[in-house]
Amino acid sequence: MLTTLAPTARVLIINDDSFELATMAASLRQHCINVVGEAATSYIAENLFRTLHPEVVLLDLQESGEPSISLLQKMRKIQPNLGIVITTACPDLRLYGLFEKNIPTGTQIVLKRNFTDLSIVTHAISKSLIAASDGSLMKWANFHSSDSDKSLISLLGQLTNVQVETLRLVAHGLSNSEIAKVRFVSEKSVEQIVARIALHLSISPDRRRNLRVILVGEYFKWLGAPKH
Repeated sequence: MLTTLAPTARVLIINDDSFELATMAASLRQHCINVVGEAATSYIAENLFRTLHPEVVLLDLQESGEPSISLLQKMRKIQPNLGIVITTACPDLRLYGLFEKNIPTGTQIVLKRNFTDLSIVTHAISKSLIAASDGSLMKWANFHSSDSDKSLISLLGQLTNVQVETLRLVAHGLSNSEIAKVRFVSEKSVEQIVARIALHLSISPDRRRNLRVILVGEYFKWLGAPKH
């Protein structure tokens, strides 16, 4: 059974999507969560953090992951017991170029497609306070995940860090030769890595389709990009 957060806990929400920010804030307040501040930019978030002294920060993570994580690290340094909850559409933070070592300890991560109800978010907020104090590693809050979501998370989890980073570079438009220079390997090695990624994702060779275009499409689909 999921627990809820005591209404006295102070929560700061950070989300650069104004509609999501307003919706989440209003919904959490209806669930007796004490939302003390709402920030759409890092600058506003830092100012609110220093003046409002929240106990928990709820941050929505987009593709520009490193600046957001840097902000959380800065806040945690100021307030060591700060609870941190990250919401994201991406089922594997490595696709943002982030690894577990980059994420502040005790962080609770909620996959946005699991927002069947807000109990998962309120539970993650409550859990984040405990985890921040005991130094637990980051944890995915995968309550209510469908079998397809679990299968996708498992599939991505089986990719190595090198494969994920190579996929990121492909998605950002780098050629095999450019990736080889960035990773200090041969172009042939990059070709082999790309081929292994395609094999792992069950993408069959097809001369009628450009493999790199397919991989880029898969990458942005996992980031939660809208379908057109």
